[in-house]
Amino acid sequence: MMIPTEPIGSIPRPEALIAALDSGTLSDSELDALYEDAVRDTIARMEATGATVISDGEQRKYHNFLTYCVHGSPNTAPDGFQIPFADGHTRRMPRLMRAPFHYERYADSFLALARRYATVAVKQAIISPSALSLMYPPEGLPGYSRDQFIDDLLGEHETEIRRCLAQGAHKVQVDFTEGRLAMKLDPSGELLSSFIDLNNLALDRFSSAEQALIGVHTCPGADHDSTHSADVDYAELLPSLFELKVGNFYIAMAREPDPVRVLKIIAQHIRPGQRVFIGVIDPIDPQIETAELVRDRILRAAEYISPSQLGSTDDCGFSPFCDDRSTSRDTAFAKIAARVAGTALACAILRERM
Repeated sequence: MMIPTEPIGSIPRPEALIAALDSGTLSDSELDALYEDAVRDTIARMEATGATVISDGEQRKYHNFLTYCVHGSPNTAPDGFQIPFADGHTRRMPRLMRAPFHYERYADSFLALARRYATVAVKQAIISPSALSLMYPPEGLPGYSRDQFIDDLLGEHETEIRRCLAQGAHKVQVDFTEGRLAMKLDPSGELLSSFIDLNNLALDRFSSAEQALIGVHTCPGADHDSTHSADVDYAELLPSLFELKVGNFYIAMAREPDPVRVLKIIAQHIRPGQRVFIGVIDPIDPQIETAELVRDRILRAAEYISPSQLGSTDDCGFSPFCDDRSTSRDTAFAKIAARVAGTALACAILRERM
């Protein structure tokens, strides 16, 4: 397509898998079989939408997109950094208790399973270094400085990206949901600047050709039909976002009350060689978008951003935490089908205008 379209990440897991995880009674081998069935079904249903770039729907991401890589780590405690959502519920990150910091698993293991069943390109979402940096306690750790922690964190992140690229990922998408939240937590912008600098330290380890295969996703959060930072003005985030040394940006837009204003900001700051995937699907709205609505959102974006630098995507994942059942599996696939069809409609119109 003239305008590529890609998913963000999570798809609601099948009820049988969620129930099995909640029960805690199945063996590892029994759970593995359910996970694999979920991945196989997710890929088949996503390909059935006509999508040419898919994901595994984060079916195996061990309860959430945020801390899958350290899930089960013996040197963490569950009382780490707290993420507040607008409806009053919270999510907590694990807290690092002692050295060293290391991943328990890399996302290329998820990618390998997905590619076993996929017949089209597969992208892989991973978590950002800036998000995981919040695991280090503010008071520090004896014998393990923050600088040592950051060195270990960056090394693990680099390893994960390289393993995903070696596994044939179409793109590696770095989830940066904490970007907008940073401005809410610290309106001075210092926290956001530190996050951008940290992520660029990791991205500097890659060549320009490799950076072209890496993207960054930003959104205001989407969990149990609530957000954590939708009240933060995009004007406070976007200028800094485009300083990240990647070729692709996935920006939640479907819920924005003044999308034209945001598109103008994007147009002002996007750089040559970068592509912006505009969110055209709202994952927490129960109403399924029509292909015509998606088409119109893309055509509006094309008034401000060159089609050669434009793509479409979903605002966020549909079920970033496995106990989030606010969106059904069927609804998620119907919304993806609308995104694919609507993008094709927009492409046809743009070709006629050329």
